[in-house]
Amino acid sequence: MSKGWRDCKAWVDYGIPLTTTSNEASKLFDASLTQYVGWYNEESLGGLEATCVKTVEADPNFVMGHVIKNGLDVLGTGRTIRLDQEFDKDIKRMVSLAESNGITDRERKHVNAVRLWAEGEMIAAANVWEDILVTYPKDMLAIKFAHDSYFYLGQHPQMRDSIARVLPAWNKRMPLYGYLMGMHAFGLEECNLYQQAEIAARQGLDINHKDAWSTHAMAHVLEMQGRFEEGINFMSNTENDWNTCVMIACHNYWHYGVYNIEKGTYDDALGIFDSEVLKRSRNSGALLDLVDASSLLYRLQMEGVNVKDRWQDVFDLCQPHIEDHIMTFNDAHILFACLGSEKQEVSKRLIDTLKDFVRNGKGDNRRISEEVGVPLCEGIMAYENGDYARAVDLMYPIRYKIITIGGSHAQRDVFNQLLIQAALKSTRKDHCRMARSLLTERKALKQTAPLTDRLMAKAMAVHVE
Repeated sequence: MSKGWRDCKAWVDYGIPLTTTSNEASKLFDASLTQYVGWYNEESLGGLEATCVKTVEADPNFVMGHVIKNGLDVLGTGRTIRLDQEFDKDIKRMVSLAESNGITDRERKHVNAVRLWAEGEMIAAANVWEDILVTYPKDMLAIKFAHDSYFYLGQHPQMRDSIARVLPAWNKRMPLYGYLMGMHAFGLEECNLYQQAEIAARQGLDINHKDAWSTHAMAHVLEMQGRFEEGINFMSNTENDWNTCVMIACHNYWHYGVYNIEKGTYDDALGIFDSEVLKRSRNSGALLDLVDASSLLYRLQMEGVNVKDRWQDVFDLCQPHIEDHIMTFNDAHILFACLGSEKQEVSKRLIDTLKDFVRNGKGDNRRISEEVGVPLCEGIMAYENGDYARAVDLMYPIRYKIITIGGSHAQRDVFNQLLIQAALKSTRKDHCRMARSLLTERKALKQTAPLTDRLMAKAMAVHVE
């Protein structure tokens, strides 16, 4: 065990006491937290998942060990207590343990927040973590859990403000401070504060050049400002710094691929998909990686690139999650893979079970699925079936609500592109005019965008009276 991990006394001195007498469990908790915030696996401990297991084994009554282990499963969006009985037992065991142990009020709130998230109450869970941060602004687990929750909810001002509120309590000498700057940068970027975001991201990288989340925030800044050539150079020059952070490396490669799609260098984008995105998706099975694989292929497909032989691999990875319905964002990307691999019956099952979840489920995503998820997925299905007018009629009314499905502006742009493509292909003249309007809007937001220019050329080639 590294001497750098904090024992019980170090956590007390830091102002975030842990209810355990086991220094081993305390250090392992710190190691788990550090890997989570840094998006990497500590090989000497077997990686993040193994470290979480060891934390609980070191002290089975250590409630915060259960909190971080279950919390990571919940926010990984790959397990749901609705379908996974073992996971449901884990959550109930954690709650029971909290009720029988003399833990702090802060720890009790952590347990409640993880339970709420597991039950689908993401907003309520984030509110509990924010409540912790009012009194304990140095609680990095609460900071990170809230940050990720806001990302899943598409609540970008909350993501920005959550970090801004705690920053005065931190300084550069504190453990994990650099990672805080990366989170701050991402919140600023998603609120279109690009200059401030770039400054914060570079501060994070100055502290730790292997900080993959600061790299990720910088990648978003370059994407949103249309600095694609600079983005390709940035990702290429820093690749060996961030590609060892296995939990975010696939996503950073996704950014690398998206830059190339924007430029029209499709062979380079396909190379990144084949050599990195698909390989890493297979190795991890993580939903973040699976949606990136699906997104990259679908964007290439919309650009007219033949990717058919690759869809089966992505579908095989997505298939276990067809009926999860944890996040609408996930559902839409899984549907891309179902349709891309020509699995019409499975595609129908995804939508049918999504509608059943709307009728019988609960939580924030049930509401989001009803308002956005069902029409979005039906619109995707209509587009792939060649009913472009129906696709437009389904997706256009919800275009300003799609933010509620979560993800970043850059990630959700696949749906903007899909709507434009559907409008361009529709035989209705009002849809063709709509396509031109949407492209004018898109050009106003990002002047330097070769993909937009290519779509505008297509739009102008369509004769509309």
